[in-house]
Amino acid sequence: MANRAAMPEGARGSVAIPAAVGSSRRLLRWLGLAVLVVLLDQASKLWIAALLPYGRSIRVGPILDLVLVYNPGAAFSFLSDAGGWQRWFFIVLAAGVSVWIVALIRRHAREFLLPLALSLILGGAVGNLIDRVVVGAVVDFLYFHLGSHYWPAFNVADSAITVGVALMLWQQLRPARCGAGAAPQP
Repeated sequence: MANRAAMPEGARGSVAIPAAVGSSRRLLRWLGLAVLVVLLDQASKLWIAALLPYGRSIRVGPILDLVLVYNPGAAFSFLSDAGGWQRWFFIVLAAGVSVWIVALIRRHAREFLLPLALSLILGGAVGNLIDRVVVGAVVDFLYFHLGSHYWPAFNVADSAITVGVALMLWQQLRPARCGAGAAPQP
């Protein structure tokens, strides 16, 4: 048993938590956010698949329709007509990128904006990865339009990826904060 008199004044009555434990807790919080994105994405896709037959749409408002479509390609249906090999390509790509993103989140877990952005991107990537493995294509259902101009259908995972990338760009473009009295780096 440690001699209480030998402990530093501020340590009496408290338990020191090793830095690795605090870092692990932060990592788990960020990964928890990614899991939440996956759950919201998959729940919304299950709901829309139960609500609509393939290709049918429901007008929700003047600029939004719900529609059930399957995208075997990437963003904006890139490679959607490539003959099937793209499914496996995007599965391997998403799995590899997801592992890399987890490593980045671990490295930056003590920060706020970067791991937030990476967690959103990770959740979106895994949500769409699940679709590719289970369905063979990504389930899209949000279909925005203005007059006769239509934006390609997308989903919650795509939205999380987009917000995550926007946050990363914002972090990179905003002025760096300098410590008190520190000179800005060139």
